[in-house]
Amino acid sequence: MKNIILFVSAVSLLVSCKCASDKREQEAPLVYPQTKKVEQTDNYFGTVVSDPYRWLENDTSVETAEWVKAQNAVTFSYLEKIPFRNKLKERIGKLWNYERYSAPFKKGEKYFFYKNDGMQNQSVLYVQDALASEPKVLLDPNKLSVDGTTSLAAIGISPDAKYLGYAISKGGSDWNEIYVMNIETGETLSDKVEWVKFSGISWHKEGFYYSRYNAPKGAEYSAANEYHKLYYHRLGEPQSKDELVLEDNENAKINYYADVNEEQTMLVVYESNSTYGNAVHFRDLRKSASGFKTIVPDFSHANTVEDFIDGKLIMMTDNAAPNKRVVIIDPDKPDEKYWQNLIPEKEYVLEGITLAGGKIVARYLKDAASKVLVYDMTGREEKEISLPAMGSVGAFDGKANDNIGFYTFSSFLYPTAIYKYDFTTGESSVFKKPTVDFDETQYETKQVFYNSKDGTKVPMFLTYKKGIVLDGTNPTLLFGYGGFNISKNPDFKPDRLVLLENGGVFAMANIRGGSEYGENWHIAGTKLQKQNVFDDFIAAAEYLIKEKYTSSAKLAIEGRSNGGLLIGACITQRPELFKVALPTVGVMDMLRYHKFTIGWAWASDYGTSEDSIEFNALYKYSPLHNIKEGIEYPATLVLTADHDDRVVPAHSFKFISTLQEKHKGSNPVLIRIDVMAGHGAGKPVSKLVEEQADIWSFVFKNLGVDPYPEIQ
Repeated sequence: MKNIILFVSAVSLLVSCKCASDKREQEAPLVYPQTKKVEQTDNYFGTVVSDPYRWLENDTSVETAEWVKAQNAVTFSYLEKIPFRNKLKERIGKLWNYERYSAPFKKGEKYFFYKNDGMQNQSVLYVQDALASEPKVLLDPNKLSVDGTTSLAAIGISPDAKYLGYAISKGGSDWNEIYVMNIETGETLSDKVEWVKFSGISWHKEGFYYSRYNAPKGAEYSAANEYHKLYYHRLGEPQSKDELVLEDNENAKINYYADVNEEQTMLVVYESNSTYGNAVHFRDLRKSASGFKTIVPDFSHANTVEDFIDGKLIMMTDNAAPNKRVVIIDPDKPDEKYWQNLIPEKEYVLEGITLAGGKIVARYLKDAASKVLVYDMTGREEKEISLPAMGSVGAFDGKANDNIGFYTFSSFLYPTAIYKYDFTTGESSVFKKPTVDFDETQYETKQVFYNSKDGTKVPMFLTYKKGIVLDGTNPTLLFGYGGFNISKNPDFKPDRLVLLENGGVFAMANIRGGSEYGENWHIAGTKLQKQNVFDDFIAAAEYLIKEKYTSSAKLAIEGRSNGGLLIGACITQRPELFKVALPTVGVMDMLRYHKFTIGWAWASDYGTSEDSIEFNALYKYSPLHNIKEGIEYPATLVLTADHDDRVVPAHSFKFISTLQEKHKGSNPVLIRIDVMAGHGAGKPVSKLVEEQADIWSFVFKNLGVDPYPEIQ
């Protein structure tokens, strides 16, 4: 959101209120801001739908800015009165304060990696001439802004490691600017590329390919993103001279993404019109006059070209393989009838492959946890890489002719560690392993399976202190996502540890809509089947209660983005089942989501209100449209941000306005609107710690938990 309370100080967010000196005294009821209503209706196939808070979609108006200020005043006044808020902030800060590394990756003869000392707002990019060399700071994004709100959104390093192209994001926005640095001298060159979004930086010769939109004419944080274009930028030239490579003037809803392989022999362009499925176009860079060949002509399947070897493309696809397979394609015979299997589909899901050390390293998901297999170049399985526990392996990095590679491993109790893999011996060894102020040996993670409403078996991870008593009194946070073919796997979040340290249970349900069991699992949670996602999540809550891990009075639920939609739908369908709800940057208006920024691309998962059948399905579960008068909803803290140009904050604004209007009961229903922040990527550590302290303060207060009673 542009120009909304950018200069509001923390003091101005507070409102005076008489606070009881005894915390056991009954608190004064919350008084929410009066939100203006307007006469606005839309007719969808004969159904008239009221939209009285549509004026809040105007993210640049003074009126919206004043509304934001008033809502934040009530919310922060409530939060500041929670007696253990500062205690939680201090503990979360300590848990966050540990060294974090990325896996090293090689370009030319140099190695690069990211490191965060612990409380740095943004991780720093380092370079070293060899693994044994002293690392040097290459780019410190913390120096790009005084408050840490400018972040690195993407980088691209030239194959000879001479140049670094880097995209920066300001305030968490998806809009990027690209700059270029000479890696040897550290000099920032004159190149500047603007209005970049959903793009890589893919080098070829003395320049790079990137994708952008035309400069928006106002409302840059909410207007629809249309007519994506692919360009080539030559070093030293102004952006106005960039070569237009691909565009589609007939179809506004097309996106392009370019990729050049390490050997500089192929350019692959992915073309898409949604979040799932892509066409593939190929250019042989060995031939100066080579045009594009279409390898995959439509958007029916997800495809990723991994490399170009001996004139053949190596591609991962879910075409005729919902769990994905790896195929070899002759660009001169691209029809799928000529494709040859290199690694056939398995009974579990293929996440990604890396060609390194003369091998193919394949990362799989088995019941939502990682499994890594090594194949020879003919597709013959050689071995499985042993992992420390049930967890998640990040993308494997290695070069075709090197005998070592690197991968990351993490889980709910294990912060991300870096492992070095020796292709000669087939052995892994710890390369970097962080130390956190937390004794993980006292806790455990297990996986359970429960039945959803229609009998579908759904997996769920549970993490808690060893010896937990199942008496229904444990404070519990249930997390879910369920969409866009995205799997939710074991991961490490420092703030969750405060729940575990205070006798709580963290639960992650692997509901339909994700990719945990391949494309079929995804499709089962889309469009007219989207209700399956909510049913799966509700069934997870019912399982936790039935098995006495917790009770409705001790159960909080959380989801982000599409997961925010999940939380909104579940509390409107089953408000009595949950005590606390945390819908974060959620899609709440399912009738108008496609009219803002990149929302049109989500239609492959949701459908749109412009189709009569899909409208009926959307209207039935849309969180905004299913809040009922006189119902007591869970204690709800809606979270959004002023620069969120992925899921525009109007979703959350309209949802909380309706909830505050219709909700009945003593549970607080509030909204926390972050300033100079976006959808989540690139948020500085200082803001993350503050946000999580507020979230856990709200959760514990409304679950009746006094955290860390031994700490005064």
